[in-house]
Amino acid sequence: MRKMNYALGALLLVITLGCRDLGTPPDTQQGQSRPLLSTEQALVASDNAFGFKLFQSINRDETGKSVFISPVSVSMALGMTLNGANGTTRDAMAQTLEFGGMSQYDINSSYKSLIALLMGLDPKVKFQIANSIWYRPDLNVEQSFKDVNKENFGAEINSIDFSDPSAAKTINGWVDRNTNGKITEIVPDPIPRDLVMYLINAIYFKGTWTYRFDSSQTRDDFFILADGSRKPCRMMSQGGKFSYYSDDQLQAIDMTYGDAGFSTTFLLPKVGTNIETFANQLTQQQWNTWIGRMDSTKGDIFLPKFKLEYKKKLNDMLTAMGMSIAFDPNTADFRNIDRRGNLFISEVMHKTFVQVDEEGTEAAAVTSVGISRSSIGPSDNFIMRVDRPFIVVIREHHSGTILFIGKVVEPTL
Repeated sequence: MRKMNYALGALLLVITLGCRDLGTPPDTQQGQSRPLLSTEQALVASDNAFGFKLFQSINRDETGKSVFISPVSVSMALGMTLNGANGTTRDAMAQTLEFGGMSQYDINSSYKSLIALLMGLDPKVKFQIANSIWYRPDLNVEQSFKDVNKENFGAEINSIDFSDPSAAKTINGWVDRNTNGKITEIVPDPIPRDLVMYLINAIYFKGTWTYRFDSSQTRDDFFILADGSRKPCRMMSQGGKFSYYSDDQLQAIDMTYGDAGFSTTFLLPKVGTNIETFANQLTQQQWNTWIGRMDSTKGDIFLPKFKLEYKKKLNDMLTAMGMSIAFDPNTADFRNIDRRGNLFISEVMHKTFVQVDEEGTEAAAVTSVGISRSSIGPSDNFIMRVDRPFIVVIREHHSGTILFIGKVVEPTL
């Protein structure tokens, strides 16, 4: 993993100088929009709740560092894996993923329809979701497990000799292609001898701001780090009307891409607020409150350009969140993958990439699940300078799905 000081997460904001009404998206043709089914609404709520809890868990482990994750990528990879879990292992995974009382059928069918919906909403935004399953030939994979993941997740399923010197290259080549070259590898080379299956999700996002930043207005500036020191950065700027909210905790601004089907939201804690404390207290309920109070407001936005690559092994976080049984070689039950049993999750690896500039945002995420065999109201004229650590969230508006969430403690180009 390349070390980056940037921190994360998601992207967004404003475009050309001049007072445009950026709080009201242009009235352009949307993609295949439709009302969400109740099961889809439940799935989105579950994914978002899981995402905020995972972000908090990771953030506590990454104090002072940048973080950038894709909750929907992690939940989708584990959602495929859930189809192979049985008994108390399945119950623990479902609880951790916040699926509540949703049936397995509802979870699978909602993922299927949500994937189709997300990829067809905004023709001006490139958003791709790809899933795959790779397994050793000597693993007796249940046909029902393969069928349900192919049908509902569109998973590409391949039997491959992991001991072959080209195996890792083949799997990582799939990752490379499905993230447009932004993430080039997720599995180690050589593949560990005890690994018998990989379940992988890949997401790629590229959106051009509905109104782009004017690059001629980008200036040399400084970003104030958590310790009070300053670091040079390239600061973009823009004025107009934005979807905006502020209170005694933060300033929040939302900027759209393309036909406004997707956007990035920036959450900037007030001066004197510790970014770690702020991030650790971020919940879905609080998020919903802030988003619901946003209104079209006139002001100026200053946003640093940044690029970030992030990598995190999620075993410890998911264990702490309630999935310990799935990682235990002695108690995990994945007999719905192979009736012979003796399978457990040995590794959940997550990698992300994000770049924000005057044109827009490009982001990618890959999650691999390795299966092993055991032996205040807005003001009229605000000024928002994003010149200190902040939170960034990339979301899709129609369903409310959070695609990426991150904490930026230091911008790095």
